[in-house]
Amino acid sequence: MLLPTKTSENPSVKLLVNFWAERYTVDMSSLTQNSKLYGELIKAALPEARALTTAKLLNNVLLVTNKQAEQQAKSLYEYIPEIIDSHWVLRITQFANQVYQKLLEVYQQQSGILVAPLTRQMNTSSVAKQDSLLLWSIPDVVNLANEIEQMLLKYQEQHVMVNDWRTVGFLTTLFNFTNKLLINQLTSVEKVLLCPYFKFVEEQVAIPWQRVCAAAAKHEQGSEALAIVEQMLPIASEISSTVYCQLLQLFPDHRSRRGGLSHPEIAHSCLRDLDMFQGYLWLSLLEQSPRSLQKELVPLCVMVMPSVGVEWRMIDQWKRLLADEIESCVSPEHKPLLLNYTRSMEEEFFAARKSLGNLGDTIEIPKSKNPLNTVLSAF
Repeated sequence: MLLPTKTSENPSVKLLVNFWAERYTVDMSSLTQNSKLYGELIKAALPEARALTTAKLLNNVLLVTNKQAEQQAKSLYEYIPEIIDSHWVLRITQFANQVYQKLLEVYQQQSGILVAPLTRQMNTSSVAKQDSLLLWSIPDVVNLANEIEQMLLKYQEQHVMVNDWRTVGFLTTLFNFTNKLLINQLTSVEKVLLCPYFKFVEEQVAIPWQRVCAAAAKHEQGSEALAIVEQMLPIASEISSTVYCQLLQLFPDHRSRRGGLSHPEIAHSCLRDLDMFQGYLWLSLLEQSPRSLQKELVPLCVMVMPSVGVEWRMIDQWKRLLADEIESCVSPEHKPLLLNYTRSMEEEFFAARKSLGNLGDTIEIPKSKNPLNTVLSAF
């Protein structure tokens, strides 16, 4: 859930903001090997070219793609017809249009091509020999978050007014569909420049990365909780990819309402949701409270998962695999603190599932000394 969030200039906060920003950084080293594409990229990044790209999407595409996205999302949520009606959908898409207009306005104003020192081992040997790396990134993720915060809060409020957790999924679904349709209107170099912004807006309504960064202000450099998050945040996507590949092997025939687990759109949603669970885990750790898990993540998961046709047997494996992968990455000396929070999440998840009655499979809280193995779940 998106909440009003202010990030300070605290050193701990700034470090996590840098990790957050890396999620929207694109390695363009492969393009430097193609002089034609590289030249097109540089031209597309110029202010006048960004203005043309923005105008193309706003004037010729945006209204149409939002209408198409509305229809796709509406068909997906036909199972809650008492909530989704034409007037409600119209309000939602109007807010979505405002968000994209602001997003494109910020894109037009910003220039994100930079040369950064090589700090990690790169996959391509040609780049590894260089002293610096050409990147495309969102220059200031905090500024972008602040620019669209009020619109996203109003957008989210439309779902909160309905008072049904299932509608929260509509919000991310609408952005997901709209992103895909807008991307299809772009040239290859425009995609490199704009996709980080589209990824940002989808994650901003689903994953509490900004709140994770802001919560770091409670911790001095060197605190154990902060050390865990500093270690884990940069590898969140790697963890999600590993777990998703394991799920594909275990459930090659699994299908939800949106399709099979191997479908590209389902893969996209799964990876985002695996990132989301990690985000809420690190938020609870830094806030030194399980409240965000209890009041936000767990109710959302328990309500949404059965509604979209996700089988509980797959969910049980999902949480075990994700937990095992997280545990394997956390430094051994930090595991006792981590397990305090994963145990709290486990108990909250179990209590919420139990309160809803017969949801399918029965979940039992394990007696294992490693409660991390049964903590996380996804939708």
